[in-house]
Amino acid sequence: MPTRKKQTKKARKLRRNSNQPAKQRQLTPGEWFEKLVAVQARLRAPKGCPWDREQTHESLRTYLIEEAYEVLEALESRDDAKFAEEMGDLLLQIVFHSQIAREEGRFTVAEVIREIHDKMIRRHPHVFGELRAKDSAEVLRNWEQIKAQERRADEQRENSKGGGGVPKQASLLDGVSRALPATLEGFQLTRKASRIGFDWEDASAVFEKMQEETEELKGAWKDRDHLRMEEELGDLLFAAVNLSRFLKIDPEIALKRANAKFTRRFRAMEGLARKSGGEFKDLPRGQIEALWDAAKKLEGKQRALEMHAATTKQ
Repeated sequence: MPTRKKQTKKARKLRRNSNQPAKQRQLTPGEWFEKLVAVQARLRAPKGCPWDREQTHESLRTYLIEEAYEVLEALESRDDAKFAEEMGDLLLQIVFHSQIAREEGRFTVAEVIREIHDKMIRRHPHVFGELRAKDSAEVLRNWEQIKAQERRADEQRENSKGGGGVPKQASLLDGVSRALPATLEGFQLTRKASRIGFDWEDASAVFEKMQEETEELKGAWKDRDHLRMEEELGDLLFAAVNLSRFLKIDPEIALKRANAKFTRRFRAMEGLARKSGGEFKDLPRGQIEALWDAAKKLEGKQRALEMHAATTKQ
């Protein structure tokens, strides 16, 4: 264990190497959060930033989604500094929306924090209450039951206000947002249905379903029936999402990684074409396919080198 003298010496070295004053680094997370809230309030103030003052909940929607995906990209990069930075950008979106809501007299960021704080305690009775859960599956079942109880309570409150409309019938699928990307929406819908036993027996049955849907899509394609092709392609994609759930793979992340892989290989092909003195867009199909194979082999060699370097470090 380091001695006090060594710890002090290390602390002095860190202070010398840091551009931040020592006092700032000693602030608590809560104090930093209050400073961030104050910064955003200042930007929205009458003499603040014109761009920030123009924003609305609607205009910020795209940024909220973009920042969430940038967090995922940083996570996969294994760059801790980038990961922390992108999570900060995502946190700013929450603060930004909360500031707009406060100005409109709707709610404050304190209420946002209180809501999630209370929800986490309420939905973990096996930690904060008397209930016991033997495994994660039981935790998830309890979680869904508590959510259902909360929805019923919310509906009763709405009905008691006397809106005059027809009460909405509760469903086990309630809570899945239609605003989600289609793959995530399908993933959550089937996951909820599976928790009450509406599911395939195993992954092999889903593979068979995908083959069936592929044949039906081929039939629609041969008939040149565009509407049917769209429907059958949707069924095939839905089956693929189900397969991802059985394989315990997030379909959105899997597709994003496939997109990234295609982008890497395509850029590598363009680079190889430039090295040979040709324009990629002017190459015949045969040469393009050869470049694709070369890009795949090049990527495989780079991956092998990276794995070897990682093993050597260990």
